[in-house]
Amino acid sequence: MIPKILQKIMDDFQKLPGIGEKTAERLALFLISDMEDEAIISFSDHLKRLKSEIKTCPVCHMLTDHDICEVCSDPNRDQSTVMVVADAKDVFILEKMRSYQGVYHVLGGLIDFSRGITDKDLNIDALSNRIKHVNELIIATNGTVEGEMTAKFLKSLYEDQHINVTRLASGLPVGADLKYADELTLSKAVENRLKY
Repeated sequence: MIPKILQKIMDDFQKLPGIGEKTAERLALFLISDMEDEAIISFSDHLKRLKSEIKTCPVCHMLTDHDICEVCSDPNRDQSTVMVVADAKDVFILEKMRSYQGVYHVLGGLIDFSRGITDKDLNIDALSNRIKHVNELIIATNGTVEGEMTAKFLKSLYEDQHINVTRLASGLPVGADLKYADELTLSKAVENRLKY
C-alpha cells in the first residue's frame, strides 16, 4: 500500500538515532506533502555534499570543511590547553558555553573492551604528538564506565610528562536536591568538592 520510494525514505529515516517507525513515517509524509520542491532538492543536495565536503582536522580530528578547523587555526585560542573529548558532538556542546578558550582533541570514541575498542582504535597517538607544547590536558570524557576507563588511561599516559592533567568536575548539578541524587552522583560531588 505504501509507495516503494516512500517506504525507502521511511527506512532511511529509521537508521538515524532516536527515530522510530512513527517518527520516520511522519517525516517522510511531511517531505512529500508539505515541503516545497526546492527545499527537498536543496535538502538532498546538502546530504550528497555532506560526505564530500566534511573531513577531519589533521590537528585535533574535529569535523571541518576547512584544511584545519576554525578552533585550531584561531590565533586567539590557547594552544597550550587541550581539552580531550570522545567525539565531535562534544566539541559542539562545549563551544556553546563560549567560555573555554583552549583547543580540543577528539579521540573518535572511548575505550570499550566489550565492543572490542582499545586505545589503539582512538586518536591517542596524534594526541601524544601534540603533548610537547601543552601545559594543561583537560580530560572531558563522560562519567560512564567507558569514559572513566579512557580518562584513567590518558592520565596514566601523561601524568609523568610535566603536564597538568585535569578532569572536568562531576557531581550535583546546579539546583539539584540531595534527596533525589543517586549514590554515584553524591560520591562524585563529595570527591570533587571545592574550597568555599
